[in-house]
Amino acid sequence: MYAVLSVVLLVVVIGALADIITRQDGQVKHLPKLVWVLLVVLLPLVGSILWFAVGREYDTPVDRGTFGDPRRSERPDDQVGRARTTEQELADLDREIEYHSKQAEIDRLEALLHERRQDDEAR
Repeated sequence: MYAVLSVVLLVVVIGALADIITRQDGQVKHLPKLVWVLLVVLLPLVGSILWFAVGREYDTPVDRGTFGDPRRSERPDDQVGRARTTEQELADLDREIEYHSKQAEIDRLEALLHERRQDDEAR
């Protein structure tokens, strides 16, 4: 058990050190790179956790394009103030289709009524 924990700690420390060294100075926050290296070497667990939590600047996701319909890449966090699910959007579309269908039927009936009134007036 201790061997597994030791190996995990070693991997985390080596990963943190490699990440610190390969980062550019602009991607390191709060302290210079040398101080971060010393912190990770002297306090391996705490230093590594601090590095990954507050020391490094995480890149913004890179847009690698989409496959097919561009709407597939839309996420709710891309649309400020919009936290709608697909089910809600489908329900809204169904209501809109029903509304327009009823409106078309009303327009058809009104045209028919208008024609009958004109026929009645002609007689």
